[in-house]
Amino acid sequence: MGDRLKGKVSIVVGGGQSPGQTVGNGRAAAILFAREGARVMLVDSRLESAQETQAMIEQEGGQAFSFQADITREEDCRRIPEQCIERWSRIDVLHNNVGIGERGKGLMEMPKAEWQRFMDVNVAGLYLTCKYVVPHMIRQESGVVINISSVAAVISMRALAYKSSKAAVNAFTQGLALEVARYGVRVNAIMPGLMETPMAIEQRMRAWNVAREEVVQPRNEQVPLKGGMGSGWDVGHAAVFLASEEARFITGVLLAVDGGQAAKVG
Repeated sequence: MGDRLKGKVSIVVGGGQSPGQTVGNGRAAAILFAREGARVMLVDSRLESAQETQAMIEQEGGQAFSFQADITREEDCRRIPEQCIERWSRIDVLHNNVGIGERGKGLMEMPKAEWQRFMDVNVAGLYLTCKYVVPHMIRQESGVVINISSVAAVISMRALAYKSSKAAVNAFTQGLALEVARYGVRVNAIMPGLMETPMAIEQRMRAWNVAREEVVQPRNEQVPLKGGMGSGWDVGHAAVFLASEEARFITGVLLAVDGGQAAKVG
């Protein structure tokens, strides 16, 4: 156990995860925050999944509680900071991890409802959590927002709605960073690359009806760095850094955690 976040209160939106044999980005970040001394509010649309993360944290001696919310509903987002302040009186870190990642259809085949779903979950949901949490940070004159984007925002890939939504997350991150910098609030984004998480692997296995290795191997081969895909822990460690005082002079940054994928040209 460390003390890099000792005394801090963190909200992890998307603190549960899809079922699978590896750890998801949100769960990994929540566990690592707790290991570094933070108290963690776990927000998820699936309460039982957040409670699984809570049990893992408490088993290691950490403090956490779970709260069910759908971030596409404004009233749910309003209640998130209320619950956190009521219990722990402050908010130091907001970690926005919720997102959908299906490839989706191309422009001509895509119904408006599908486009809107990507924007509602990946962009508007993040806007709403910030809208209600950040004012508490402004009053404290301190706080950190970490948004989970994707390297898809900056590389060439055929996923129109997903790519567009993550590019919007990047723009939102930088715009908000400038808006709240004078209050001592920092805002950064992490852009994961190809990760071996349940959302990335098990969901594709089910959708494509294929064995795990048929999903894993081609993804590993696309990663320049030896070892293939990253894990939720890689994203979690980056989040701990950005949340800590070690990153006190870092804001408006889009941090690729991708094994070099964004550095590839051609």
